[in-house]
Amino acid sequence: MIIDCHTRLWSDARQLGLETAETLAKNAPKSWAEPSGDSAAHGRATSCIDASFVIGHRAELIGANVPNELIADFVSRDPHHRLGIAGIDPLADTIEQDLATALDLGFVGIALSPSLAGFHPTHSSAMKVYEWCCENGLPVLVTMPQPIPSAAVLDFARPIHWDEVARAFPNLHVMFTQMGYPWIDEMLVLAGKHKHVFAEVSGVATRPWQVYNALSTAWSLNVMNRLLFGSGFPMSTPQLAIESLYSVNVSIKGTLLPPIPRARVKEIVERDALTSLGIDFSTITGSQENSTKIANKGAIQPNEA
Repeated sequence: MIIDCHTRLWSDARQLGLETAETLAKNAPKSWAEPSGDSAAHGRATSCIDASFVIGHRAELIGANVPNELIADFVSRDPHHRLGIAGIDPLADTIEQDLATALDLGFVGIALSPSLAGFHPTHSSAMKVYEWCCENGLPVLVTMPQPIPSAAVLDFARPIHWDEVARAFPNLHVMFTQMGYPWIDEMLVLAGKHKHVFAEVSGVATRPWQVYNALSTAWSLNVMNRLLFGSGFPMSTPQLAIESLYSVNVSIKGTLLPPIPRARVKEIVERDALTSLGIDFSTITGSQENSTKIANKGAIQPNEA
């Protein structure tokens, strides 16, 4: 089974904040796999996998609000292959209603962006949200969507700040997007300390040298089992991300650096993210091709380590 733990959707780039929309208008067509985050592009990109998380986004500090109703409507069109994650801003005046609506709409988790919403992970309002998540059995996804606007508070994105959260709520499932980039080592240490802390590999997966170093560190810390697959659509696609992961050892050819075993890469791509994050969603079954077949379809071939 292949589950993409990081995909996004919007109907208008201005829903991501005006500064972000302006940046995307200039750069996304050149650097993103899919310059549009619309529903048609999402459907095409995820057709090769079993299911995907569709993540909402709410951060009042930067004027970002991808309506959760938009996410829910898209998920409802293919409920056996899509899982909605509600975008939540703990500092919003409507936070209580937003959480109630997330349940009503059938979301399986919530997504927070401390840096873009401008709150420390241990802010009292955020701690109430974590308590609510524990009571309702929903995981928290920690995000910092790219590109990062100038108003974002980078320090609030550091994974180390979640140590206090994980100690206060030991049963809370937490997943960092993009391996907590740029603080990948902090995230991996945190995952080694707390059994319910995970990360998905989007963004990092398509940077050859960075993904090798990240996976090497995870392997040395014995936390490879905390890594989940994610593409970061529309920045990349599941196909491209899988190809890139299986090619992790290309950048070390001809060196004495130890390769990442192919079997460990396969485990990341095909890991049961639903069980890992405590999500009960039994209608999804592994009907698609396995990850090595998907990788072999691309121009980049899997490594043989």
